Amino acid sequence: MTDGAPTDILRVDLSSGTVEREAIPERWLTEYVGGKGLGARYLYDRLEPGTDPLGPDNYLLFTLGPLSGLLPGKPQFAAITRSPLTGTFLDSYSGGTFASSLVGALDGALGVAITGQADEPVALELEDGAATLSAATDLWGRDVVETCDAFEGTVACVGPAGENRVRYATIASDGGDHHAGRGGAGAVMGAKRLKAVVARGSPPEPSAAVAALRDEYERRYREHDVGRWHAANATLETVDFADEVGVLSTRGWQEGSFDGAADIGIDAVRDAAVEREADETSEIPGGFRVETETGASVPRGATPMSLGAGLGIGDFDAVAALGQVCDRLGIDVISAGNAVAWTVRAVEDGVVDAPNSLGSTPDFGDEAAARDLIEAIARREGTVPDALGDGVEAAADRLGGTDLVPTIKSMELPAYDPRGSPTTALAYATSDRGACHRRSLPAETEVFEGDSWDDTDRVRLVIREQTITSVLWSLIADDFAGAVLEDDLGAEWLSTVDATAPTDPAELLRVGERTWTLTRLFNVREGFDATDETLPSVFERPLPGGPSIETDWFDGLRSRYYAARGWSDAGIPTRDLLDRLDLLDVVDEETPIARDSAVCRSD
Repeated sequence: MTDGAPTDILRVDLSSGTVEREAIPERWLTEYVGGKGLGARYLYDRLEPGTDPLGPDNYLLFTLGPLSGLLPGKPQFAAITRSPLTGTFLDSYSGGTFASSLVGALDGALGVAITGQADEPVALELEDGAATLSAATDLWGRDVVETCDAFEGTVACVGPAGENRVRYATIASDGGDHHAGRGGAGAVMGAKRLKAVVARGSPPEPSAAVAALRDEYERRYREHDVGRWHAANATLETVDFADEVGVLSTRGWQEGSFDGAADIGIDAVRDAAVEREADETSEIPGGFRVETETGASVPRGATPMSLGAGLGIGDFDAVAALGQVCDRLGIDVISAGNAVAWTVRAVEDGVVDAPNSLGSTPDFGDEAAARDLIEAIARREGTVPDALGDGVEAAADRLGGTDLVPTIKSMELPAYDPRGSPTTALAYATSDRGACHRRSLPAETEVFEGDSWDDTDRVRLVIREQTITSVLWSLIADDFAGAVLEDDLGAEWLSTVDATAPTDPAELLRVGERTWTLTRLFNVREGFDATDETLPSVFERPLPGGPSIETDWFDGLRSRYYAARGWSDAGIPTRDLLDRLDLLDVVDEETPIARDSAVCRSD
């Protein structure tokens, strides 16, 4: 391993087959740190506006942070690109052994930036800070488990969904146990004919000071509420929580609770599990591993929520098997679940006929029909599955049924129904990559404290969570162990290693705000504004015996959010904000900026 914090990036051009190593500008390392921030700066700088996400000129970045391999928990990597599903900035994260190996394989680099398109399928092999390309034609068509098994070393790859450019295909690693899931980074990788990235390496050996710091933070995490929750339940307890408080999307967004929740919740998972991902004495035991007909699987909370309750399937074994189908095909479980739910409702309403590639008509509660439809989508077999391969919104635009299943910025929503937590609608709408619960999930607070909230509290919480996650994802902290970094945003860690990143918590908070603003600038340069952040019509209809969300109220809440962010009424960052965040000399002439509520081109 190279001594010191990484400061380089590898550039791979698949069209020419060339690999270069270049230094990252020191200012970028100081102002954006790594991970999400670095990826946002790189993509904004290098990608021409209007670039086809599935064309050769799009970039796909695998990025790390300055503390990768050192922080408590599992190392993670970020997959960063322009989303083929939404057209927005996209950052997706995944952990596990591939991410751990990538730290060592890049040896002093913070990531790899991939552009171009190979003539034939290839694999990118990373080791000792070098990158080489090898033929992978014989792997084209294989699922992610078969692909990972074909290499010595750890592997991130695409399955049939990525090869066929399904716009919510994932980048799968560790035999499908982990996925960079939402937004279709796998489709970008498949369009480049990059079947796999292979990493061979080990994380750096920590210094005595770093090892002591890690021990201390592992202790803090074990005693933290998040640590105790994750050790007991991983993410599977979210099914029980969402059902209990009435925010569990059920049977295609028609209900807020599921009568079969207990059969797919945490108790059912514990009964079915054969082991945890890691030894239960570990500070992060990981998910619950279960056996299915096609091999072992590690379902996350989204699996029983989107493929169970969302499809009316109340049998955990069936839900786990359906999740394993998605894992092996390399397809996002949230978008896949919504695609199936849309199809059931569209058939019921007479919008479309039953997909002609299937042997049966899909219905809620029918795991076999759902599996057949997901497999058909991954291979784009038949008119309806092919349309759904471009996303629910695109299928509805093409076939009808536009108000059946909600989307924001063309991304299908996670299974937390905002009618039971209206602040969640704001988090979904303002997310930089499309509807997403990972940037902010106010439901976990609002259902307990919301009675005492006003709209200022709602806006403040969403902004705080979005900004903090932007910092932690620039460090690329573990999703859960990162909770113990929130007090100082990693400042103590950064002061312990030889890093260019700031070590003042206030400045790190500015890194988060700067990064969030830059992804907004990326999106407005691509034509996004407030009109893309409206309330889906689904949520204007009340849940049975429950609430709805009023459009006028939501529009007012969004306006409050824009004002608090320093954006115009159209959702465009203002000149004063860019000046405060040292972004005025970064913004290009293609990007609209605002003076107060008026919009102008940069000058």
